[in-house]
Amino acid sequence: MKRPTARDVAELAKVSRAAVSFVYSGRAAGNLSAETQARIRAAAAELGYRPDEAARTLRTRRSGVIGMLSDEIATSPFAGRMVLGAMEAARARGHQVLLLESRLDPAAEAEAVAELRARRVDGVVYAAMDMRRTAVPEGIEPAHAVLANCLPKQAGSYAAVVADERAGGRAAVDVLLAAGHRRVALLGGAAGSIAAADRARGFADGLRAAGLEVRAEWTVRAGWQIDEGYAAAMRVLDCPRPDRPTGVVCANDRVAAGVLLAAARLGLDVPGDLSVVGYDDQDQMAAHLVPALTTVALPHHGMGALAVGMLLDAVDAGTEIDPTASPVKLACPVVERDSVREPGRG
Repeated sequence: MKRPTARDVAELAKVSRAAVSFVYSGRAAGNLSAETQARIRAAAAELGYRPDEAARTLRTRRSGVIGMLSDEIATSPFAGRMVLGAMEAARARGHQVLLLESRLDPAAEAEAVAELRARRVDGVVYAAMDMRRTAVPEGIEPAHAVLANCLPKQAGSYAAVVADERAGGRAAVDVLLAAGHRRVALLGGAAGSIAAADRARGFADGLRAAGLEVRAEWTVRAGWQIDEGYAAAMRVLDCPRPDRPTGVVCANDRVAAGVLLAAARLGLDVPGDLSVVGYDDQDQMAAHLVPALTTVALPHHGMGALAVGMLLDAVDAGTEIDPTASPVKLACPVVERDSVREPGRG
Protein backbone atom coordinates (compact mmCIF):
# COMPACT_ATOMS: atom_id res chain seq x y z
CA MET A 1 0.00 0.00 0.00
CA LYS A 2 1.32 3.40 -0.97
CA ARG A 3 2.43 5.53 1.94
CA PRO A 4 0.42 8.80 2.13
CA THR A 5 2.40 11.92 1.31
CA ALA A 6 2.25 15.55 2.38
CA ARG A 7 0.68 16.28 -1.01
CA ASP A 8 -2.15 13.85 -0.20
CA VAL A 9 -2.74 15.62 3.11
CA ALA A 10 -2.76 19.00 1.38
CA GLU A 11 -5.36 17.84 -1.15
CA LEU A 12 -7.64 16.37 1.52
CA ALA A 13 -7.35 19.44 3.76
CA LYS A 14 -7.71 21.77 0.77
CA VAL A 15 -4.52 23.67 1.59
CA SER A 16 -1.14 24.14 -0.06
CA ARG A 17 1.75 21.71 0.31
CA ALA A 18 3.64 24.52 2.06
CA ALA A 19 0.91 24.75 4.72
CA VAL A 20 1.41 21.08 5.56
CA SER A 21 5.14 21.70 5.78
CA PHE A 22 4.56 24.60 8.18
CA VAL A 23 2.60 22.34 10.56
CA TYR A 24 5.16 19.54 10.62
CA SER A 25 8.22 21.76 10.76
CA GLY A 26 6.98 23.66 13.82
CA ARG A 27 6.50 26.92 11.88
CA ALA A 28 2.70 27.05 11.87
CA ALA A 29 2.38 29.66 14.61
CA GLY A 30 1.95 33.06 13.02
CA ASN A 31 1.61 31.56 9.54
CA LEU A 32 -1.56 29.49 9.79
CA SER A 33 -4.77 29.89 11.76
CA ALA A 34 -5.59 27.39 14.50
CA GLU A 35 -8.53 26.17 12.39
CA THR A 36 -6.28 25.49 9.39
CA GLN A 37 -3.72 23.67 11.56
CA ALA A 38 -6.50 21.52 13.03
CA ARG A 39 -7.82 20.70 9.54
CA ILE A 40 -4.36 19.63 8.37
CA ARG A 41 -3.81 17.42 11.41
CA ALA A 42 -7.26 15.87 10.99
CA ALA A 43 -6.52 15.08 7.35
CA ALA A 44 -3.17 13.58 8.30
CA ALA A 45 -4.83 11.41 10.95
CA GLU A 46 -7.47 10.24 8.48
CA LEU A 47 -4.82 9.23 5.93
CA GLY A 48 -2.42 7.81 8.48
CA TYR A 49 0.25 10.27 7.38
CA ARG A 50 3.51 10.56 9.28
CA PRO A 51 6.26 12.98 8.21
CA ASP A 52 9.60 11.59 7.10
CA GLU A 53 11.56 12.14 10.31
CA ALA A 54 14.94 11.49 8.73
CA ALA A 55 14.33 14.08 6.02
CA ARG A 56 12.95 16.56 8.53
CA THR A 57 16.01 16.16 10.75
CA LEU A 58 18.32 16.92 7.81
CA ARG A 59 16.33 20.03 6.91
CA THR A 60 15.85 21.43 10.40
CA ARG A 61 18.71 19.84 12.34
CA ARG A 62 16.04 18.71 14.79
CA SER A 63 15.04 15.16 15.55
CA GLY A 64 11.55 15.94 16.85
CA VAL A 65 12.36 13.82 19.90
CA ILE A 66 12.96 14.70 23.55
CA GLY A 67 14.87 12.14 25.57
CA MET A 68 13.68 11.29 29.08
CA LEU A 69 16.05 9.34 31.29
CA SER A 70 15.01 8.29 34.77
CA ASP A 71 16.31 6.20 37.61
CA GLU A 72 13.24 4.15 38.58
CA ILE A 73 10.37 4.86 36.20
CA ALA A 74 8.85 1.38 36.33
CA THR A 75 8.89 1.04 40.11
CA SER A 76 7.59 4.45 41.21
CA PRO A 77 3.89 5.09 41.91
CA PHE A 78 4.35 8.66 40.62
CA ALA A 79 6.22 7.93 37.40
CA GLY A 80 3.13 7.73 35.24
CA ARG A 81 2.14 11.29 36.05
CA MET A 82 5.55 12.72 35.20
CA VAL A 83 5.87 10.73 31.98
CA LEU A 84 2.34 11.69 30.93
CA GLY A 85 3.06 15.36 31.56
CA ALA A 86 6.23 15.16 29.48
CA MET A 87 4.54 13.29 26.63
CA GLU A 88 1.54 15.61 26.48
CA ALA A 89 3.74 18.70 26.43
CA ALA A 90 5.94 17.22 23.70
CA ARG A 91 3.04 16.03 21.56
CA ALA A 92 1.36 19.43 21.72
CA ARG A 93 4.43 20.87 20.02
CA GLY A 94 4.99 18.18 17.42
CA HIS A 95 7.56 16.15 19.38
CA GLN A 96 7.72 12.68 20.86
CA VAL A 97 9.39 11.43 24.04
CA LEU A 98 11.96 8.64 24.04
CA LEU A 99 11.77 7.11 27.52
CA LEU A 100 14.75 5.25 29.00
CA GLU A 101 15.40 3.94 32.51
CA SER A 102 18.66 3.19 34.30
CA ARG A 103 17.43 1.59 37.56
CA LEU A 104 20.44 3.24 39.19
CA ASP A 105 22.81 0.95 37.26
CA PRO A 106 25.83 2.98 36.01
CA ALA A 107 26.34 0.69 33.01
CA ALA A 108 22.69 0.96 31.98
CA GLU A 109 22.85 4.71 32.49
CA ALA A 110 25.89 5.04 30.21
CA GLU A 111 24.15 2.94 27.53
CA ALA A 112 21.05 5.11 27.79
CA VAL A 113 23.05 8.32 27.38
CA ALA A 114 24.82 6.82 24.35
CA GLU A 115 21.43 5.96 22.83
CA LEU A 116 20.12 9.47 23.36
CA ARG A 117 23.20 10.97 21.74
CA ALA A 118 22.94 8.55 18.81
CA ARG A 119 19.32 9.58 18.27
CA ARG A 120 20.38 13.26 18.31
CA VAL A 121 17.48 14.15 20.58
CA ASP A 122 16.58 17.82 20.82
CA GLY A 123 17.01 17.83 24.60
CA VAL A 124 17.04 15.59 27.66
CA VAL A 125 14.87 15.49 30.76
CA TYR A 126 16.77 13.73 33.54
CA ALA A 127 14.14 12.68 36.07
CA ALA A 128 14.37 11.25 39.57
CA MET A 129 11.49 9.60 41.35
CA ASP A 130 12.93 10.51 44.74
CA MET A 131 13.76 14.16 45.38
CA ARG A 132 17.50 14.42 45.97
CA ARG A 133 20.76 15.94 44.79
CA THR A 134 22.12 13.77 42.03
CA ALA A 135 25.21 13.28 39.92
CA VAL A 136 23.97 13.80 36.37
CA PRO A 137 25.41 11.17 34.00
CA GLU A 138 28.38 12.22 31.91
CA GLY A 139 27.35 13.10 28.38
CA ILE A 140 24.16 14.95 29.26
CA GLU A 141 24.98 18.51 28.27
CA PRO A 142 23.75 21.26 30.63
CA ALA A 143 22.88 23.48 27.66
CA HIS A 144 20.33 20.94 26.42
CA ALA A 145 19.02 19.35 29.62
CA VAL A 146 16.56 20.00 32.44
CA LEU A 147 16.38 18.01 35.67
CA ALA A 148 12.94 17.04 36.98
CA ASN A 149 12.27 16.30 40.66
CA CYS A 150 15.96 16.46 41.53
CA LEU A 151 18.79 18.94 41.90
CA PRO A 152 22.36 18.71 40.62
CA LYS A 153 25.02 17.87 43.17
CA GLN A 154 26.83 21.04 42.18
CA ALA A 155 24.45 23.98 42.47
CA GLY A 156 24.13 26.00 39.28
CA SER A 157 25.34 23.24 36.98
CA TYR A 158 21.95 22.20 35.51
CA ALA A 159 18.51 23.78 35.22
CA ALA A 160 15.88 22.02 37.32
CA VAL A 161 12.14 21.83 37.97
CA VAL A 162 11.16 20.66 41.45
CA ALA A 163 8.23 20.70 43.87
CA ASP A 164 8.05 23.54 46.36
CA GLU A 165 8.26 21.17 49.32
CA ARG A 166 8.56 23.86 51.98
CA ALA A 167 5.39 25.56 50.78
CA GLY A 168 3.77 22.12 50.66
CA GLY A 169 4.62 21.48 54.31
CA ARG A 170 3.16 24.87 55.18
CA ALA A 171 0.00 24.06 53.22
CA ALA A 172 -0.41 20.76 55.08
CA VAL A 173 -0.39 22.33 58.54
CA ASP A 174 -2.47 25.27 57.36
CA VAL A 175 -5.31 22.84 56.58
CA LEU A 176 -5.39 21.80 60.23
CA LEU A 177 -4.98 25.34 61.55
CA ALA A 178 -7.84 26.55 59.36
CA ALA A 179 -10.04 23.83 60.85
CA GLY A 180 -9.28 25.14 64.34
CA HIS A 181 -6.57 22.74 65.50
CA ARG A 182 -3.92 24.10 67.84
CA ARG A 183 -2.38 20.84 69.07
CA VAL A 184 -0.67 19.53 65.95
CA ALA A 185 2.00 16.84 65.52
CA LEU A 186 4.41 16.14 62.67
CA LEU A 187 5.38 12.59 61.76
CA GLY A 188 8.22 13.48 59.41
CA GLY A 189 10.15 11.58 56.75
CA ALA A 190 13.54 9.90 56.75
CA ALA A 191 16.71 11.61 57.93
CA GLY A 192 18.82 13.09 55.14
CA SER A 193 15.87 13.62 52.79
CA ILE A 194 15.65 17.06 51.16
CA ALA A 195 11.88 16.70 50.84
CA ALA A 196 11.42 15.69 54.49
CA ALA A 197 13.57 18.57 55.72
CA ASP A 198 11.76 21.15 53.59
CA ARG A 199 8.32 19.85 54.59
CA ALA A 200 9.33 20.08 58.27
CA ARG A 201 10.48 23.69 57.74
CA GLY A 202 7.14 24.52 56.13
CA PHE A 203 5.32 22.87 59.05
CA ALA A 204 7.27 25.04 61.49
CA ASP A 205 6.59 28.14 59.36
CA GLY A 206 2.86 27.51 59.62
CA LEU A 207 2.84 27.01 63.38
CA ARG A 208 4.95 30.12 63.98
CA ALA A 209 2.67 32.20 61.77
CA ALA A 210 -0.24 31.06 63.95
CA GLY A 211 1.62 31.98 67.14
CA LEU A 212 2.23 28.34 68.11
CA GLU A 213 5.38 26.51 69.11
CA VAL A 214 6.70 23.32 67.54
CA ARG A 215 6.49 20.81 70.39
CA ALA A 216 9.46 18.46 70.45
CA GLU A 217 7.42 15.54 71.83
CA TRP A 218 5.03 15.84 68.88
CA THR A 219 7.74 16.04 66.23
CA VAL A 220 8.81 12.51 65.35
CA ARG A 221 11.09 11.19 62.61
CA ALA A 222 8.77 8.49 61.26
CA GLY A 223 10.23 7.47 57.88
CA TRP A 224 8.17 6.75 54.78
CA GLN A 225 6.45 3.38 55.32
CA ILE A 226 3.12 2.27 56.85
CA ASP A 227 4.70 0.35 59.73
CA GLU A 228 6.91 3.33 60.56
CA GLY A 229 3.87 5.61 60.58
CA TYR A 230 2.05 3.18 62.86
CA ALA A 231 4.96 3.02 65.33
CA ALA A 232 5.39 6.80 65.39
CA ALA A 233 1.67 7.37 65.85
CA MET A 234 1.54 4.96 68.79
CA ARG A 235 4.30 6.99 70.47
CA VAL A 236 2.44 10.25 70.02
CA LEU A 237 -1.19 9.19 70.43
CA ASP A 238 -1.11 6.57 73.19
CA CYS A 239 -1.66 9.03 76.04
CA PRO A 240 -4.53 10.83 77.81
CA ARG A 241 -6.53 13.35 75.77
CA PRO A 242 -4.99 16.59 77.20
CA ASP A 243 -1.50 15.37 76.23
CA ARG A 244 -2.53 14.16 72.79
CA PRO A 245 -2.54 16.17 69.55
CA THR A 246 -5.84 16.66 67.76
CA GLY A 247 -4.21 16.85 64.32
CA VAL A 248 -1.30 15.11 62.60
CA VAL A 249 0.68 16.08 59.50
CA CYS A 250 2.29 13.01 57.94
CA ALA A 251 5.46 12.58 55.90
CA ASN A 252 3.49 10.91 53.13
CA ASP A 253 0.29 8.97 52.51
CA ARG A 254 1.83 5.66 53.59
CA VAL A 255 2.73 7.12 56.97
CA ALA A 256 -0.82 8.50 57.16
CA ALA A 257 -2.16 4.99 56.55
CA GLY A 258 -0.10 3.84 59.54
CA VAL A 259 -1.62 6.66 61.62
CA LEU A 260 -5.12 5.49 60.71
CA LEU A 261 -4.23 1.96 61.84
CA ALA A 262 -2.83 3.26 65.13
CA ALA A 263 -5.91 5.40 65.71
CA ALA A 264 -8.13 2.37 65.18
CA ARG A 265 -6.00 0.35 67.61
CA LEU A 266 -6.39 3.09 70.24
CA GLY A 267 -10.10 3.53 69.66
CA LEU A 268 -9.74 7.03 68.19
CA ASP A 269 -12.17 8.13 65.52
CA VAL A 270 -10.76 9.88 62.44
CA PRO A 271 -11.70 12.68 61.96
CA GLY A 272 -13.87 12.90 65.09
CA ASP A 273 -11.06 12.54 67.62
CA LEU A 274 -8.07 13.06 65.32
CA SER A 275 -7.59 14.85 62.00
CA VAL A 276 -4.94 13.51 59.62
CA VAL A 277 -3.22 15.13 56.62
CA GLY A 278 -1.03 13.11 54.26
CA TYR A 279 1.39 14.09 51.52
CA ASP A 280 1.82 12.86 47.92
CA ASP A 281 -1.80 12.08 46.91
CA GLN A 282 -0.57 8.61 45.99
CA ASP A 283 -2.60 6.81 43.32
CA GLN A 284 -4.72 3.89 44.49
CA MET A 285 -4.18 4.90 48.11
CA ALA A 286 -5.11 8.37 49.40
CA ALA A 287 -8.63 8.44 47.96
CA HIS A 288 -9.34 4.83 49.00
CA LEU A 289 -8.40 4.95 52.67
CA VAL A 290 -11.18 5.11 55.26
CA PRO A 291 -11.74 7.96 55.74
CA ALA A 292 -10.52 9.25 52.38
CA LEU A 293 -7.31 11.14 53.07
CA THR A 294 -6.88 14.90 52.85
CA THR A 295 -3.38 15.28 51.44
CA VAL A 296 -0.92 17.52 49.61
CA ALA A 297 -0.31 16.52 45.99
CA LEU A 298 3.12 16.43 44.38
CA PRO A 299 3.11 18.14 40.94
CA HIS A 300 4.73 15.30 38.99
CA HIS A 301 2.64 15.93 35.88
CA GLY A 302 3.56 19.61 35.97
CA MET A 303 7.26 18.87 36.46
CA GLY A 304 7.36 16.61 33.40
CA ALA A 305 5.42 19.08 31.28
CA LEU A 306 7.41 22.14 32.31
CA ALA A 307 10.79 20.44 31.84
CA VAL A 308 9.83 19.54 28.27
CA GLY A 309 8.42 23.02 27.71
CA MET A 310 11.67 24.65 28.81
CA LEU A 311 13.65 22.47 26.40
CA LEU A 312 11.37 23.16 23.45
CA ASP A 313 11.29 26.89 24.18
CA ALA A 314 15.06 26.88 23.86
CA VAL A 315 14.92 24.79 20.68
CA ASP A 316 12.37 27.09 19.07
CA ALA A 317 14.34 30.19 20.04
CA GLY A 318 17.62 28.71 18.85
CA THR A 319 19.12 29.25 22.30
CA GLU A 320 20.51 27.06 25.06
CA ILE A 321 19.26 26.25 28.54
CA ASP A 322 20.82 28.41 31.26
CA PRO A 323 22.20 25.92 33.81
CA THR A 324 22.86 28.67 36.36
CA ALA A 325 19.21 29.71 36.63
CA SER A 326 17.52 29.11 39.99
CA PRO A 327 15.45 25.90 40.14
CA VAL A 328 11.82 26.39 39.18
CA LYS A 329 9.56 25.42 42.08
CA LEU A 330 6.01 24.22 41.42
CA ALA A 331 3.19 24.51 43.93
CA CYS A 332 1.94 21.44 45.81
CA PRO A 333 -1.87 21.76 45.95
CA VAL A 334 -4.01 20.53 48.83
CA VAL A 335 -6.52 17.80 47.96
CA GLU A 336 -9.33 18.00 50.51
CA ARG A 337 -11.19 14.80 51.40
CA ASP A 338 -12.65 13.45 54.64
CA SER A 339 -9.87 13.07 57.22
CA VAL A 340 -9.94 16.62 58.63
CA ARG A 341 -12.60 18.11 60.88
CA GLU A 342 -12.89 20.84 63.48
CA PRO A 343 -11.52 19.52 66.81
CA GLY A 344 -13.99 18.44 69.48
CA ARG A 345 -16.76 17.52 67.06
CA GLY A 346 -16.29 13.76 67.16
